[in-house]
Amino acid sequence: MMKILLTAFDPFGGEDVNSALEAVALVPDRVAGAVVVKLTVPTVFGLSVRKVLEAVETHRPDAVLCVGQAAGRASLALERLAVNLDDAATPDNEGHRPVDQPIDVDGPPAYFATLPVKAMVAAIRQAGLPAALSNSAGTFVCNHLMYGVLNAAAKSALPIKAGFMHVPLTTRQAAGRDSPLPSMSVGDMARGIEAALAAVLQHLKGEMV
Repeated sequence: MMKILLTAFDPFGGEDVNSALEAVALVPDRVAGAVVVKLTVPTVFGLSVRKVLEAVETHRPDAVLCVGQAAGRASLALERLAVNLDDAATPDNEGHRPVDQPIDVDGPPAYFATLPVKAMVAAIRQAGLPAALSNSAGTFVCNHLMYGVLNAAAKSALPIKAGFMHVPLTTRQAAGRDSPLPSMSVGDMARGIEAALAAVLQHLKGEMV
């Protein structure tokens, strides 16, 4: 049976909610016949990557989809690219704030996601939800984790596909902001993630034929 590791960050920046974590919790434990293993990841440079790679070693998934919150995004955004750069405007949850630092001094400048991001965007839209392909995962912990997982997969020849999705704020989070920001219900986010995972599994099964 196929297996997908689905991760989400814990709350950060002084908030008590992370929309990604809320949405991932509602995704079914089985999607399109595959087992979905869920993991909460600390919003911390370095440690986030180690936790995900430990889970990869333990569960041996066929694919990894990491999910993160992005205030200001209006759609479910599949990240196409992770860059070899940490440049934090704010500290992570352990107070680290790297500025203009490479993630891996021996690593390439960037990695493309190895998940079928365009098919995932199409599947989310087919489910009646807004989705987009993004060419920048930023330079905070989200990009750090995406790059770190893809870097480890490439250097250690891990048999996994990996990528990253950003989700908007929840409606409740947006309602608490002084300035209006885009939002989405947690249920719709979860439905979009499920549609994206189904597209991943269809792609993986096609590769096995």
